[in-house]
Amino acid sequence: MSRRSRTKKLPTVEASAREPQLSAYQRAMRDRLLAAPVVAAPEPWRSVAFAAVGGLLGIGFATHPESGHDLVMVVSHDGHGLFDAVTGEKIARDRDPDSDGSTPDEAADLSCPGLGPVEGSRVHIAGLFGGGLHTGTRDGWELEVVTPAWPNDRVLLSRDGGLPHAGPHGEGWWHILHADYSTFRAAGFSPSGRTIAVATSSDLSLWSRQSTSTP
Repeated sequence: MSRRSRTKKLPTVEASAREPQLSAYQRAMRDRLLAAPVVAAPEPWRSVAFAAVGGLLGIGFATHPESGHDLVMVVSHDGHGLFDAVTGEKIARDRDPDSDGSTPDEAADLSCPGLGPVEGSRVHIAGLFGGGLHTGTRDGWELEVVTPAWPNDRVLLSRDGGLPHAGPHGEGWWHILHADYSTFRAAGFSPSGRTIAVATSSDLSLWSRQSTSTP
């Protein structure tokens, strides 16, 4: 048998269909998003923290058992941290967590052991390995993550359906964070609806509308 007869003929691979072009509406929407600068979140939101966290993998919410403050747990390659979302203060740190459960992918529910005031509980983590956070509140605030210029994500805050499909920027919707320097991990509201957390691979940003006084 000749070498030619032993050679298996490979099936012909057809070229994939060309990606359809954007409609006029889609182009206008993309241009609107690209033109919107980063602005401060509107009242009653206030920025409480911008913390550098190298190798950040994900974040999750918990509640302080005494003050009732929202807490944000951060999981990174350098360990675990816990932030008070009202004051922005880091209140607990574990640089060397137990290897069993130190990252959320080791648990079926993407959780990690709590630390500090929530030690003994488990915190669900959203980020690199999956999971998610609340994208809306009961009183009409919403978050949306858009990518009009991949791979840079933009985080948009809106009120009562004011996402960028209608209305001017700065009135019904606000571009509050642009992840143009590191990789987006997660964004969302706390279950109470009083905290916004946005995480990238290099930092954590927090906004709050909670009182600093204890309930």
